[in-house]
This record gives sequence, C-alpha cells and structure tokens, in this order.
Amino acid sequence: MSLSLFIARRIYRERGSRRQASRPAVLIAMAGIAIGLTVMIVAVSIIVGFKSEVRHKVAGFSSHLRISGLEAVGAYESNPVVADDSLMALLAHYPKVKHVQRYSVKPGMLKTDTDFLGMMLKGVGQEYDLDFLREHLVEGEIPQFSDSASSGRVLISRAMAGKLKLKLGDKLDTYYIDQDEVRARRLQVAGIYETNFSEYDNLFILSDLYLVNRLNRWKSCQVSGLEVELRDYAEMEEATWEIGADLDGYADVYGAEYCVRNVEQLNPQLFAWLGILDVNVWVILALMTGVAGFTMISGLLIIIIERTSMIGLLKALGAGNGLVRRVFLWFSVFLIGKGMVWGNVFGLGFYCLQRFTGVFKLDPVTYYMATVPVSLNLWFLLALNVGTLVVSLLMLVGPSFLIARIRPAASLRYE
Repeated sequence: MSLSLFIARRIYRERGSRRQASRPAVLIAMAGIAIGLTVMIVAVSIIVGFKSEVRHKVAGFSSHLRISGLEAVGAYESNPVVADDSLMALLAHYPKVKHVQRYSVKPGMLKTDTDFLGMMLKGVGQEYDLDFLREHLVEGEIPQFSDSASSGRVLISRAMAGKLKLKLGDKLDTYYIDQDEVRARRLQVAGIYETNFSEYDNLFILSDLYLVNRLNRWKSCQVSGLEVELRDYAEMEEATWEIGADLDGYADVYGAEYCVRNVEQLNPQLFAWLGILDVNVWVILALMTGVAGFTMISGLLIIIIERTSMIGLLKALGAGNGLVRRVFLWFSVFLIGKGMVWGNVFGLGFYCLQRFTGVFKLDPVTYYMATVPVSLNLWFLLALNVGTLVVSLLMLVGPSFLIARIRPAASLRYE
C-alpha cells in the first residue's frame, strides 16, 4: 500500500469526528455526488426507455424496412407491386433479415348511424407477425388473416371504437371510392387494440389481404408493399442500402419498380424529435456533473484548510507537494465513492420501482404511452459511474495545487 493511500484512509476513518469543522462540508459534497448521479441515472434511463418504446411501436406497426412501388412513395392510394414467393425468399435470404410480410392498404370511410370517420384499411396475410398486435390487444381476439378468403372480421383501435361508440361484435359499414364509384363493405369488430400512438390508432383498421386486394382490383400476387423486420435495429441503415442497391432498377412483370425505405426515412419528423432528446441528456449530464464537481471542490478546500497543520507536519518530515496532493485526492476518491454508492442506490431504486410497478403515469395522447418508460443496461450504468468519478477527480486536481502554497513553518502554528 502506498504512503499516500495509507494516510488518506486514516483521514477518512476520522472524518466522523464531531469536532471537525469540515464534517458538514463533507456531507454536502457526498450529497452532491449522490444527487447528481441519481439524476443522471434517472434521466438516461427515461430518455433511453422513451426512445426505445417509440421505436418499438413505430417498427412494430410497419417493421424496420418498407418495400413498395417507386411511383407510390408518399401516396396513400398506392400502386401495386408483385410480391411472389421468389421475391419473399430472396429477401428472407439476407442475414440481417428476420421476417418478411406483405400488406395492402385502401383509404376509406367508416360510418355508423350517428357518426363517420376516415380510415385506412390495411390488409395482411397469414404470414403477418402478430406479436406486436397481441401485445397491444385490449379486447376480443385477432382474426385469422388470409390472402385467399375474407372473414369480414377486423381489428380496430380503441380510439376509433370510442369515437364511433363501437364494441366487440358490432357491425360497421365501410365505404371506398374506386374509379368514380363508391363501394361498400360491412365488417364486424373482432378485436380492439391500443398502442397509444395516435398516428396509427386514429387511422388503421386491420383486415384480410384478400379483402383489400379485391377492393383495389389487384391480382392475387400484387400488394401495396412488403414489410421487412431486421434482427438488429442498429443495422437498419446498412440493410436499407444493401437491399435497395440489389433491387435498384429491378421491375416486376407489370413494369413496377421497387423502392426501399426504412422507418426513419418514412417518419423523419418523429425521429428528428427523438434526436433532440439526446441533446437534453447531454445538458443534464453536464449540469449534474458540474454541480457534483463544484460541491466536491468546496469540500476539498475546506478539508485542506482544516488540515493545514497536518500538511505542514508532513512537509516538515520530508513529504513533497506531490505526495500530499495524492493524499487528498485519495481522500476525495473515498468521498466520491460513497456518494456514488448512494447515487446508484437511489437511481436504481427509481428504475426498479418504475420498471415493475409503472407508478409514474403519462398522458398517452401527448407522449404515446401511459407510463414513464425506463430502460438501462450495464454499459450505460458503468459509463455514468466511471464518467462521474473521472470528471470529479479531474476537477479536483487544480484546487489540490493549493497545497504547494502552504509553508511548514507557518502551518505548524496554524490553529
């Protein structure tokens, strides 16, 4: 054990003496570290959880990549592309691709005896991944979707059901404009879902792919597009360019060309907003680190003043300024470490409380979710702790040079 570490440990063990004037300053310094780290853990876990939840909902409803006709980009009334078995097998062959599914859309209108509402009928086939819908199903059941027959049963959002006063089993009349002709279909509510994502809840009704294709007057092999789910969200940009390059200039048997876009390209405003949240995190981290660091600086200066006689004695015995500085930096490490322990206890306590109870609520209309989301992994936690320790110590290096100005002859007479 080094001499500086040994002396620092002795000072740390004596810090609880009530005769010490530095005791309140030490407690304030540790509290500053604890509060700062707690706020950082809470802020990072909430921001990461919020971004993760929004991405999950957007990707859950439309997958990571969307392949549609080049002429249909940005249009609700889409032009069809051929999605046969060979194309789906080709897409599924990519190592980054987890699942491929077809979809077709048709804009229309819902009407009851008292109200009417615009909507988008989304048809899906039997290969459609229903995990996301099961996760957000609140009433009823999910129909068996098919591309060869229509059951006439649909999945509607709770928002639409509330506006039209619909419940399970109710019949609803839907109307579609097709070549200056209005076509009607009577459907039955089989299930009600709620994602709290208003862009989807206020627009989409899910039905059979067969029904939507019949309304669009398309061939059985034609669809509005394909949704591609990836194994890793981090590989989305790379997968977009890879698949897009392979399909560039490729046309189906009817001459329609394919266009590949990812969920961030389809929702630029939403993901730009999520990107702004990262700036908020860095501002919070900087402020909390600064507060914690300055409280430690104040505590260290008070301790140095209180220990002036000890510093003079060490110098009289031959200790250099470097050794004495290391003593007080080691002492600061002990104080910072204890503050960080309490910071982790409170920060992780909030994380576990919210993760398992959801006690803190949100307005789903504004924030797309009903409870405050939290997400935190080990690497984030380690980075916060290491960053807090390193930055706090670096901020203390400058004030520690005050020790060089203390002279043994004068300090030994210091009271």
